Amino acid sequence: MPPHPNPLPHSSPYGERSLAYGERERAEFAALSLRNCPMDLNTIKEVTRPKARGELSGWREGDAFLGGGTWLFSEPQPKLTRLVDLSTFGWESLTASAEGLEIAATCTVAQLDALTPPIEWTAAPLIGQCCRAFLASFKIWNAATVGGNICMSLPAGPMISLTAALDGEALLWTPDGSERRVPIVDFVKGPLSNALRPGELMRSIFVPKAALTTRTAFRQISLANHGRSGALVIGTLASNGAFALTITASTPRPIQLAFDALPSIDALHARIEAAVDTWYDDIHGLPAWRRHMTLHFAQEILGELGEGAR
Repeated sequence: MPPHPNPLPHSSPYGERSLAYGERERAEFAALSLRNCPMDLNTIKEVTRPKARGELSGWREGDAFLGGGTWLFSEPQPKLTRLVDLSTFGWESLTASAEGLEIAATCTVAQLDALTPPIEWTAAPLIGQCCRAFLASFKIWNAATVGGNICMSLPAGPMISLTAALDGEALLWTPDGSERRVPIVDFVKGPLSNALRPGELMRSIFVPKAALTTRTAFRQISLANHGRSGALVIGTLASNGAFALTITASTPRPIQLAFDALPSIDALHARIEAAVDTWYDDIHGLPAWRRHMTLHFAQEILGELGEGAR
């Protein structure tokens, strides 16, 4: 194949897998929008495109909100008859303020990763680390949304890991026109299960400045080099010495353990064992392995943050 006239750089922010494509294929895929792909959901009878909240029509059985569509269009959806396209709202993807960071539910992974944070946000490296924990190609990065990943509520969802560890709070629009807020660590109930009630819509996720200015430590492992996370553990240390450990991927739902100060490793392990009643079990890792790696990562994180606190 002759060289592409406008080749992409040989280094990629989306991981080594994207380098497996030829230059022409990568350029073509980068320009391809999943929204314009000919996906066959043959039970869909209507697609609405609201531009304001008042244009949301009454929720009914068979409705689904359409964000990036990376899961929605990945398999048959025989129970769906109407899609509500969220892209037409035109929400600002990222809004940084003195209070923290608001992430629109429709913000893509690529947009989040491209954020240039204020220098005082010492926890900002977690953004790139969690984005790269996706089992996804660069095509998915440009379509998959932060809200979609959280609402899918899979144990290995890295946007769940990120926002739960940074004390994120989801803003939910309810069908009656009101709203409510739910911490991400409480939002996810288990695999494919969350706090959304029928007709509710995740509008955004707010991450407070207090969490963004913590020191952090990140550990993640998969059975394969580019596999789904089997354990993803994040530690945060605040300026007042408060420590928190957030466990995801190895458990069915996020587990967050808070301490007033750095605990001993024995105390930390004891808290983990008491808090986790079920270690996740699927093809991506046995429960015993997930438990072992979580306890090992907890020890490493404690050591890393403890060194910096001395």
